Amino acid sequence: MSAEDYKNLPVTVEKSIPVNYDLGNLAVFDNNVLDKNDLDSSNASRENHIKSLTRDNVQLLVNQILSLPIKTTTESTGGSSDQGATVALLHLPEPTSELPREKPLPKPKPPTKWEKFAAKKGIQPKAKTGKMVYDEASGEWVPKWGYKGKNKNVDTQWLVEMDDNKKGTEDELVDPRSLNRTERKNLVKKNQRQQKKNLKNGLNLT
Repeated sequence: MSAEDYKNLPVTVEKSIPVNYDLGNLAVFDNNVLDKNDLDSSNASRENHIKSLTRDNVQLLVNQILSLPIKTTTESTGGSSDQGATVALLHLPEPTSELPREKPLPKPKPPTKWEKFAAKKGIQPKAKTGKMVYDEASGEWVPKWGYKGKNKNVDTQWLVEMDDNKKGTEDELVDPRSLNRTERKNLVKKNQRQQKKNLKNGLNLT
């Protein structure tokens, strides 16, 4: 059967035993009995039979998918004319079949030295407040650390307030901006050393 013949086939498919669907996984399960002679390698029409069977089941799956609620939305195409394109979206139900994992579940990491100490003392971890913080000077949300982070504000300030306790001492001539950069670099190195130490302690426990 040619591709043109498949186009002329009806969209309705009749099965002796109704098939089962898992639309969440876009799957269809056909429990109808197959004739082993149709699938025998010596059968000249074997490939056509497999293609016909596959086509019918895919048609059934497509029919079910198109019966789901359809939502249309307009999204910008991103061009210079700022035109919009209408996109049709289908909301799939939750899957009903559990698919096997490609890889085994990852083994739990051994607790670090701090985690063991915290568990022993009953110390609860601090709640995460997110990676962004509001910068009142720029009126924008910026990262707390890293590139353009809030912790680098002192580096870019043209005017830095001097600590009154340092006046008249040798620390008065130290640029707070360069000192801030040095402190951050030292803190990064300290964290890296602690991370290696924790990793080593974790390997020794296994």
